[in-house]
Amino acid sequence: MHPVIILGSFLLAPLALAAPAVPVQLQKRTPVGIPTTTDAKTQLAAITVAVQGSQDGYDRDLFPTWIIQSGYCDTRETVLIRDGTNTVQSTACASTSGTWVSPYDGETWTDASDVDIDHMVPLSNAWKSGAAAWTTAKRQSFANDLTDPQLWTVTDNVNSSKGDRGPEDWMPPLASFYCTYAKAYTRVKYVWALTITTDEKAALTSMLETC
Repeated sequence: MHPVIILGSFLLAPLALAAPAVPVQLQKRTPVGIPTTTDAKTQLAAITVAVQGSQDGYDRDLFPTWIIQSGYCDTRETVLIRDGTNTVQSTACASTSGTWVSPYDGETWTDASDVDIDHMVPLSNAWKSGAAAWTTAKRQSFANDLTDPQLWTVTDNVNSSKGDRGPEDWMPPLASFYCTYAKAYTRVKYVWALTITTDEKAALTSMLETC
């Protein structure tokens, strides 16, 4: 009997040592922890408004990403499994096929190399809004957060266009996603006690009005 990998709340199909890949039977999921519109507005009002701190000292390596979550599955592969449909994993947990819909632009992809795992609140933004004072261990937890709506499977070039910009400078191409984007962004900032700027708050408030 082959071993079964338990990945959080996900159950992966048994690993067949002789097979190069195994299908993953999962119900399609989205990031957890997205608040209701009412809760998001309450949380937004509770976030400290402050001028962004300095970028000095920032290095992406200070936010270790894609740590192992279970077995061979790192954070990236875990999110691909969570967000994909009919995903197939190799015995090393690499996504060899599946279907992913990018919520930022509504595009559908069948090759994992066409999608990125985006941090809803960019790591650079987090650094300037409080994370510079964190330990590396806490920054690692933030960069690999599967409990809050921080990690999203999105089209790679859309993620590149977003870069490290917040909602005051960048919004998803798909206007119908503004509501969810604002709720998720607000939730992450609130849970991690990060500050927001006046412009960030104004942009989030505007997008929440589309809900």
